[in-house]
Amino acid sequence: MNTVRAAVAVLSDTAGKILVARRPADKICPGKWEFPGGKIEEGESSFDAVAREIREELDVHVSHGELLISHVNRFPDRLVFLDVWLVRHWSGTPRSAEDQDIMWTTPDEARVLDFLPGRDAILAALDSVLVA
Repeated sequence: MNTVRAAVAVLSDTAGKILVARRPADKICPGKWEFPGGKIEEGESSFDAVAREIREELDVHVSHGELLISHVNRFPDRLVFLDVWLVRHWSGTPRSAEDQDIMWTTPDEARVLDFLPGRDAILAALDSVLVA
Protein backbone atom coordinates (compact mmCIF):
# COMPACT_ATOMS: atom_id res chain seq x y z
CA MET A 1 0.00 0.00 0.00
CA ASN A 2 1.27 3.47 -0.86
CA THR A 3 2.04 5.91 1.94
CA VAL A 4 2.00 9.69 1.77
CA ARG A 5 3.29 12.20 4.32
CA ALA A 6 1.34 15.46 4.38
CA ALA A 7 0.94 18.56 6.52
CA VAL A 8 -2.08 20.84 6.78
CA ALA A 9 -2.86 24.03 8.66
CA VAL A 10 -5.88 25.03 10.69
CA LEU A 11 -5.75 28.82 10.42
CA SER A 12 -7.70 30.25 13.35
CA ASP A 13 -8.65 33.91 13.58
CA THR A 14 -9.26 35.97 16.72
CA ALA A 15 -13.02 35.31 16.49
CA GLY A 16 -12.47 31.54 16.70
CA LYS A 17 -13.25 30.87 13.04
CA ILE A 18 -11.15 28.48 10.98
CA LEU A 19 -10.28 28.54 7.30
CA VAL A 20 -11.31 25.63 5.08
CA ALA A 21 -10.82 25.04 1.36
CA ARG A 22 -12.78 23.04 -1.21
CA ARG A 23 -10.80 20.65 -3.39
CA PRO A 24 -10.82 21.58 -7.09
CA ALA A 25 -12.44 19.40 -9.76
CA ASP A 26 -9.09 18.15 -11.10
CA LYS A 27 -7.88 16.69 -7.77
CA ILE A 28 -8.62 13.45 -5.92
CA CYS A 29 -11.87 13.76 -3.95
CA PRO A 30 -13.13 16.81 -5.88
CA GLY A 31 -15.54 19.10 -4.06
CA LYS A 32 -14.65 17.83 -0.59
CA TRP A 33 -13.68 20.37 2.05
CA GLU A 34 -10.25 20.19 3.65
CA PHE A 35 -7.74 22.11 5.67
CA PRO A 36 -5.17 23.68 3.33
CA GLY A 37 -1.81 22.01 2.97
CA GLY A 38 -0.20 19.19 1.03
CA LYS A 39 2.54 16.63 0.67
CA ILE A 40 5.81 16.89 2.56
CA GLU A 41 8.67 16.93 0.07
CA GLU A 42 11.88 14.92 0.44
CA GLY A 43 14.15 16.53 3.06
CA GLU A 44 11.46 18.98 4.19
CA SER A 45 10.20 19.23 7.76
CA SER A 46 6.50 19.01 8.44
CA PHE A 47 6.32 22.66 9.47
CA ASP A 48 8.35 23.81 6.46
CA ALA A 49 5.94 21.90 4.22
CA VAL A 50 2.87 23.50 5.77
CA ALA A 51 4.41 26.97 5.56
CA ARG A 52 5.28 26.40 1.88
CA GLU A 53 1.84 24.99 1.04
CA ILE A 54 0.02 27.84 2.80
CA ARG A 55 2.15 30.36 0.93
CA GLU A 56 1.36 28.62 -2.38
CA GLU A 57 -2.35 28.04 -1.72
CA LEU A 58 -3.34 31.14 0.29
CA ASP A 59 -0.60 33.69 -0.44
CA VAL A 60 0.18 34.25 3.25
CA HIS A 61 3.38 33.83 5.26
CA VAL A 62 3.35 31.54 8.30
CA SER A 63 6.32 31.83 10.64
CA HIS A 64 5.00 29.82 13.60
CA GLY A 65 2.52 27.06 14.33
CA GLU A 66 1.69 24.50 16.99
CA LEU A 67 1.53 20.82 16.08
CA LEU A 68 -2.10 20.08 16.91
CA ILE A 69 -2.35 16.40 16.03
CA SER A 70 -0.79 13.67 13.92
CA HIS A 71 -3.38 11.47 12.28
CA VAL A 72 -3.52 8.62 9.76
CA ASN A 73 -6.17 8.73 7.03
CA ARG A 74 -6.85 5.36 5.42
CA PHE A 75 -7.94 5.25 1.80
CA PRO A 76 -8.47 2.07 -0.26
CA ASP A 77 -5.17 2.58 -2.11
CA ARG A 78 -3.01 4.54 0.36
CA LEU A 79 -2.31 5.68 3.89
CA VAL A 80 -1.87 9.40 4.48
CA PHE A 81 0.22 10.29 7.53
CA LEU A 82 -1.03 13.77 8.35
CA ASP A 83 0.51 16.41 10.62
CA VAL A 84 -2.01 19.11 11.50
CA TRP A 85 -0.65 22.52 12.53
CA LEU A 86 -2.65 25.14 14.40
CA VAL A 87 -1.74 28.55 12.99
CA ARG A 88 -2.98 31.61 14.86
CA HIS A 89 -0.67 34.23 13.37
CA TRP A 90 0.33 34.91 9.77
CA SER A 91 1.11 37.86 7.56
CA GLY A 92 -1.04 38.73 4.57
CA THR A 93 -4.70 38.20 3.81
CA PRO A 94 -5.66 34.63 2.91
CA ARG A 95 -6.93 34.36 -0.65
CA SER A 96 -7.28 31.44 -3.00
CA ALA A 97 -4.11 31.39 -5.07
CA GLU A 98 -4.92 27.99 -6.64
CA ASP A 99 -8.54 28.49 -7.74
CA GLN A 100 -10.07 26.78 -4.70
CA ASP A 101 -13.12 28.00 -2.85
CA ILE A 102 -12.12 29.04 0.67
CA MET A 103 -14.22 30.20 3.60
CA TRP A 104 -14.04 31.05 7.27
CA THR A 105 -16.31 28.89 9.39
CA THR A 106 -16.77 27.87 13.00
CA PRO A 107 -15.62 24.43 14.07
CA ASP A 108 -19.28 23.48 14.64
CA GLU A 109 -20.21 24.58 11.10
CA ALA A 110 -17.24 22.61 9.73
CA ARG A 111 -18.65 19.44 11.32
CA VAL A 112 -21.50 19.36 8.77
CA LEU A 113 -19.44 20.09 5.64
CA ASP A 114 -18.62 17.27 3.20
CA PHE A 115 -15.03 16.90 4.39
CA LEU A 116 -12.11 14.61 3.66
CA PRO A 117 -11.56 11.86 6.26
CA GLY A 118 -9.90 12.95 9.49
CA ARG A 119 -12.07 16.01 10.15
CA ASP A 120 -13.59 14.70 13.36
CA ALA A 121 -10.22 13.85 14.93
CA ILE A 122 -8.83 17.24 13.94
CA LEU A 123 -11.83 19.15 15.28
CA ALA A 124 -11.77 17.17 18.54
CA ALA A 125 -8.12 18.15 19.01
CA LEU A 126 -9.02 21.73 18.12
CA ASP A 127 -11.80 21.76 20.73
CA SER A 128 -9.20 21.11 23.42
CA VAL A 129 -7.14 24.21 22.52
CA LEU A 130 -9.72 26.76 21.34
CA VAL A 131 -11.55 27.87 24.43
CA ALA A 132 -14.67 30.00 23.99
